[in-house]
Amino acid sequence: MIKNLLLSGVLFPWLLCAAELPDLRSVPADLETPPMIVGAPAAGKRVRQTMLGWESTAVHHALYLPRDWKAGGRFPVIVEYAGNGNYKNRFGDESRGTVEGSHLGYGLSGGTNFIWVCMPFVKIDGTNKSNAVTWWGDVAETKRYCTNTVRFICERYGGDPQRVVLAGFSRGSIAANFIGLHDDAIASTWRAFFCYSHYDGERDWGHPGADRASALSRLRRLKGRPQFISHEQDVRFLENYLASTGVTFAFTFATVPFRNHNDQWVLRDIPLRRTAREWLAKVTEK
Repeated sequence: MIKNLLLSGVLFPWLLCAAELPDLRSVPADLETPPMIVGAPAAGKRVRQTMLGWESTAVHHALYLPRDWKAGGRFPVIVEYAGNGNYKNRFGDESRGTVEGSHLGYGLSGGTNFIWVCMPFVKIDGTNKSNAVTWWGDVAETKRYCTNTVRFICERYGGDPQRVVLAGFSRGSIAANFIGLHDDAIASTWRAFFCYSHYDGERDWGHPGADRASALSRLRRLKGRPQFISHEQDVRFLENYLASTGVTFAFTFATVPFRNHNDQWVLRDIPLRRTAREWLAKVTEK
């Protein structure tokens, strides 16, 4: 049975002939993600920021206030986690695992209407703390930094705590459940989830809690909230996995019709981006 699934590409879609699919770069980008700069937050700028309590560390996040941001306004928030760093494939796709290297939130929002924050995974090395470029760092510290930062952004910049969406690519997509639904406290933060490329429980990634039984316990904390679940080349293996769990919530599945493993399809005017934006607008309605 497993052999047949492998050969069909249902479990592992990268076994399909990816070279026959179009390259993402064949579609011109109509958006360019703003670079992260050092400076004060302002409308239309993306700045490096460190949460209170971590000022003496190298830990930081990237905060973007939309072009239509005004003090006293109320905005939904996209919180994003990056893919693993030290990644490069034969198609020239790369990931450095940094907060400044993320694109989903900007492409989904177009730079307006949403506050966007790229959140770090926090690594602890003795007395030093920094952003982890691969996997979770220290899970407890990562969760603490996330929840404190979301609360701060809502209080300081007008984020709406009732309309916070968690998004991620690759490692970040897995983190939507592994970090975002890790316990009841952090799970209560989110209105919806946008997952692109891979998913918690899809396979055992080799770290503590990556087994399917643990993933299922996290998935049950979703409690009916919507998830947009997408994957390059083919998404059916994730549909099959979630069907096997017996959990039937508001899942929207989408195949990203390119061979590339990167998060820059949202910077292009393709039908899937329009679909994703419509989903985002619907799940963040007041």
